[in-house]
Amino acid sequence: MQNPDSKIQERPPVVTVVGHIDHGKSTLLDYIRKTNVVAGEAGGITQHLSAYEVVHPTKTQNGETVNKKITFLDTPGHEAFQAMRSRGLNVADIAILVVSAEEGAKPQTLEALHAIEEAKIPYIVALTKIDRPEANLPRAKMSLVENGVYLEGMGGAIPSIGVSGKTGEGVSELLDLLLLAAELEDLTADATLPGEGLVIEAHVDNKRGNTATLIVQNGSIRSGEYIVCGESFAPVRIMENFLGKSIKEALPGSPARVVGFSTLPAVGAPWKTVESKKEAESDVAEARATASQTGTETHTASPEDEEKVHLILPVIIKTDFAGSGDAVVHELEKLPKDERLEIRIVSRSVGPISEGDVRLVGSGKHPGVIVGFNVKIEKEGRELAERLGVEIATFDIIYKLTEWFAGQLASRTPREKTEENKGSAKILKVFSSTKGRVVLGGRVESGTIAQGGEVKIMRRDLLLGRGEIVSLQTHKVATKTVEIGTEFGAMLKTDVEPAPGDHIEAFEVVEK
Repeated sequence: MQNPDSKIQERPPVVTVVGHIDHGKSTLLDYIRKTNVVAGEAGGITQHLSAYEVVHPTKTQNGETVNKKITFLDTPGHEAFQAMRSRGLNVADIAILVVSAEEGAKPQTLEALHAIEEAKIPYIVALTKIDRPEANLPRAKMSLVENGVYLEGMGGAIPSIGVSGKTGEGVSELLDLLLLAAELEDLTADATLPGEGLVIEAHVDNKRGNTATLIVQNGSIRSGEYIVCGESFAPVRIMENFLGKSIKEALPGSPARVVGFSTLPAVGAPWKTVESKKEAESDVAEARATASQTGTETHTASPEDEEKVHLILPVIIKTDFAGSGDAVVHELEKLPKDERLEIRIVSRSVGPISEGDVRLVGSGKHPGVIVGFNVKIEKEGRELAERLGVEIATFDIIYKLTEWFAGQLASRTPREKTEENKGSAKILKVFSSTKGRVVLGGRVESGTIAQGGEVKIMRRDLLLGRGEIVSLQTHKVATKTVEIGTEFGAMLKTDVEPAPGDHIEAFEVVEK
C-alpha cells in the first residue's frame, strides 16, 4: 500500500496489444471499450497506433471493489507497421500477445514476441476467438511452446487466458491479470511533478493544425503550461482525452491529445512540460543549436555509383499520421533493388498532397511520384501533376500501395540493350566482295544463323565490323535458317572484307 502522505502514488499501467494480423486485437479492445472502431478501419486492419483508457472494477485483498484505470495501446498487426509496434512497446509497462486459438503462432506473432523481449516488459498471452468452431486451445498453446513461449502449466511462468472479443468470455479475467501484473511491477508516479513521456503519434489536423498524441509517464500535463518536444513546442490550451473530450489535466499513465505544436513533433520523441513560453522557446533554441552542431550525415554518390544508377526517381510520401510514414518507408524498402533505378525520398510529411509537393518532384529531368496514405489531393496539385507528368496515387490499405509502387518501378526502370548470341559460323571461302556485298561459304559451329539477322565479323578476338545476312542457301537451295554442322552459302551486307578462317557471330539485340 502507498503512504497517503507520499506524493508518489500508484499509477495506471500502460498496456500494448500486439500480435499477428487478423488475430483479433482490435476486436478484443473493441469489446473492452464497448465501441465499434474495427468496422471503420480500412481493409479490416488497424493502421494507426491508438490509445484508449478503460476502467475495470476489481476486488482488493480485503474484499472491497475498486475501479482501476488501464491505458491500452492498439498497434497494427501488418508487418509494415513494425515501427509503430516498437514505439508502443517502448512506452508500455505490460504487453498482451494476442494469438488466435484457431491458428496459433504465426510469423507476426513471433515478430511481436521478439519486440516484447527487446522492450524487456512482462506479457500475458490472450488466446482469442475461442467462440469459433475451429478454436483449439491445446493446439494453439502447443504452437507457442514449440516457439519458445513457455506458458503456465506447460513448463513455464507466462500467464495465458482464452478470450472472445465477440462474446466477452474471459475478458474480465484478462483485465484482472493485467492489474495483477501491474501490481507486481510496482508502477508508481508523482503527479505533482512536471509532466514527461513520449509522443506516440502525430498528424496535421486540417482545421486545428499540428496535433500529437502523448503518453504521460510521470508528472502531469496541466492547462496553461507548455509542452516541449525537441525543436517543437505547444501551449496547453486544447488538450483532449482519448474520447476527444476537452480536459484540463492529464495524469500519469494517461493518453492525451494536444493541439497547437509549432512544428510537428517527432513520433517516438520524449517530451516535457515547462511553465512559461519563455522557457519553452529557450529549450527549443537549445535543441536547434544541438542539432546544428551535431549535423546530419549525408551520402554523396561516388563516380562508380553514378555510373551504375541510370535514373533517379524522386518520391514524396504524404500520410495522415507521422507514424504511417514509417510503414510506407518500410514497404518501399522491401521492394527489389535495381542499380539502374534509385528511389530517392525527397520529402515525407503529413497532410494533403499540395501544389508545392507536385512542383518539388516535377521540376527535374524525370518527373517523380507522390504516394499518399489516407490523405486527399488538393485541386491545384492534381492539375499541376497532369501538366508536369507527375504520378500521384492515394491509398487506404498499405499493401495496395506496395503493389502500385512495384508496378511504377517496373515501368520506370531503364531498359538496357544487350546483345544475345544466337550462333557462330566459320568462313570457309569468300567468293566475291563488291559494293558493300560479300558472298561467302561457311559452316555453322554453334547455334543458328538466320536470314535477316545481324552479325559480327570476327578475326580471332578482333571485331572487323558488323553486317546483315541478306540471303542464305544450302545445296544451292534458298533457306531461312541453317543449324549447327551445316555448310551454307550467304550474302552479307557489310563494309568489311572478311577472309577464310574468320568467323561470323549472329546476335539479337534485346532490352532487359
